[in-house]
Amino acid sequence: MRTLVDLGDSQIEALDKLSKKDKRSRASLIRQAIDEYLGKQRDKQAGDAFGLWGKREMDGLAYQEKVRNEW
Repeated sequence: MRTLVDLGDSQIEALDKLSKKDKRSRASLIRQAIDEYLGKQRDKQAGDAFGLWGKREMDGLAYQEKVRNEW
């Protein structure tokens, strides 16, 4: 799928230099950059869930048993 993106002149120049150096197309470099960015965001979101229990004094298993006993 094609997508239009506005880039600044300095970004285009930097991409063109890198493209020549790596012998890859500008589009290939942009796709790689987007993949890396999305991967970092995915990892960040997954990492945000760790440690949610925080500094609670009650053990997670004890809390689970307490809640289940309320049913």
